Amino acid sequence: MMDFTECYVDTVSSVAAAARSGCRRQLRRLMMERGGSVDCRDNRGWNALHEAAAAGSKACVQEILSAVSRKKARFSRCDYVNSLTHEGESACYLAAQRGHLSVVGLLLKAHADINQLTNDLSCPLYAAVDDGHLDVVKLLVSRGAEVDRTHTASCWTCLHQAVYKGHCDIVQILVNVCNLEALDDHKISALFVAAQYGQSECLQTLMNAGAQVNTQAADLATPLLIASQEGHQACVDLLLDHGADPNVVCSQEWPQLPLHAAAEFGHISILRRLIDATDRSCDRSDSMVSPLYVAIHSDQTSCIQLFLEEGFSPDAQDCTRTLGFSSPLALALFRANNKPGSECLKLLLAAGAALGVEEWTYVLATHTTDLLDLVLNYMWIPRTESLTSDCSSSHHHRHRRHHHHHEQRELQLQEVRDLVFVALNQVCFASCWLPALLRAGLDPSLLLHPHMLGEADSQVLNYLLQFVNWSALSPPLKLILEQRRAEQTWDSCTNFDLVPCLSQICRLKIREVLGADVLMRTTMVQQLPVPSLLHDFLQFRDIQEPSHLRPPPSPVASGAQRGRSSQQHRHVLNDFRSPLDMV
Repeated sequence: MMDFTECYVDTVSSVAAAARSGCRRQLRRLMMERGGSVDCRDNRGWNALHEAAAAGSKACVQEILSAVSRKKARFSRCDYVNSLTHEGESACYLAAQRGHLSVVGLLLKAHADINQLTNDLSCPLYAAVDDGHLDVVKLLVSRGAEVDRTHTASCWTCLHQAVYKGHCDIVQILVNVCNLEALDDHKISALFVAAQYGQSECLQTLMNAGAQVNTQAADLATPLLIASQEGHQACVDLLLDHGADPNVVCSQEWPQLPLHAAAEFGHISILRRLIDATDRSCDRSDSMVSPLYVAIHSDQTSCIQLFLEEGFSPDAQDCTRTLGFSSPLALALFRANNKPGSECLKLLLAAGAALGVEEWTYVLATHTTDLLDLVLNYMWIPRTESLTSDCSSSHHHRHRRHHHHHEQRELQLQEVRDLVFVALNQVCFASCWLPALLRAGLDPSLLLHPHMLGEADSQVLNYLLQFVNWSALSPPLKLILEQRRAEQTWDSCTNFDLVPCLSQICRLKIREVLGADVLMRTTMVQQLPVPSLLHDFLQFRDIQEPSHLRPPPSPVASGAQRGRSSQQHRHVLNDFRSPLDMV
């Protein structure tokens, strides 16, 4: 019968206490003279052997094993040596966990099960590895411990754990006996673990032993990707130097590369190394995603600047299907929302990013002019006549103005077409964008469209008409105005019933000669031989701007609905034609 008389909730038997203290004489006296039981257990299921092994007392372990051999107990010595605590821990496990080399050796001689698993799937070797007990690991490996068995819920091997903990000396032992390509439940190898946790010395050891550098986890991530993501420069350098491929696609959702991972987390030094090693097809290929998208999404300004300096295109490829955005600029505009002064936007605009329908919709379909003002600070709207001839891309980027602290790029014909197209679709926001565009030199005649005249607010319509010769409108446009006046949907200015006065005709002619862009955006008017009091008049500054009333909801106006994808924009935009469409 087991003796439970000395078991308490918070203590152990006197025999176990003596074993714990390492006092061999006291232990022998209790067992021999008082008949103390060596298998009396506490509330953890620990007996005297567990205590002696955990304490590292080889003498007490020997004394207990001798006593068990002398007594004709109901259990054999082998059974007793392999008895387990409530957590499934053997005496050998407890000794190995604490690095008690001599005790482990003694227990193995007594036929301790070297591969006994605990309740949480650990074992003596795994415990020794975990705590970095090199000599114990050497002993267990030499005695035939299973080195490739999986442990823990994640199915890690001893090699995984040694690498994770950075026990390089133990890794050096294990690489000679372990399966280097053993995988856990996510198909992660030990080399992947080394890259993930920045264990560069372990990584070097594994590669020297022949471990695969381009192994991929279940989600297709590679060691190079994870090292780039976590910012482990030394590991990235080692991997690239040993043949890691930076062009392996590392995601099942979209073609992610290590370059993207470094950009997402702003690891500039790693990014510099990867840019030199990565195929530039990722920048423009339709099947790829430019890393600019990732840098913009993560608001990594330094990375964006580096990409642009290294020649990555500010326009990249259309990623509507993959990411929901047609260009890096569209993504930057979408993210701008409450921070139109975003450095990301400024960098892209300064680099000459083109604006299409989606980009202009973000800029114009809003009740503020913050984004539009920012764009116009980098863009020059040329006079209509100069848009009649198509310019090559290189010419397009060379054509710049120097009236600001930075260079301004002239919009191309298609960009102006898209601008007018979107503007005509966003008449409900015209009280905001119309004054800004006209001040920026947009030819107002481009907006003399039936939809504009038929739908614009009275103040907006009155403002626009004062920039043109209203008496020279085409009959169809005049008819629209007459109908609106009759329906009382337009509160027109009284002078629209009259022929424009000579002063109005003169300033329209001056604008025609100089060009709206030059007149509105330069100091040319100050150089004309006219009194200075006329300068504001010639630049149409005497015309009162429409009040910025918050417009009614628009299909593309709300923040969540507006801009998730260019497809959404195109579905709600009407097929308007402006005078530019005839060019």
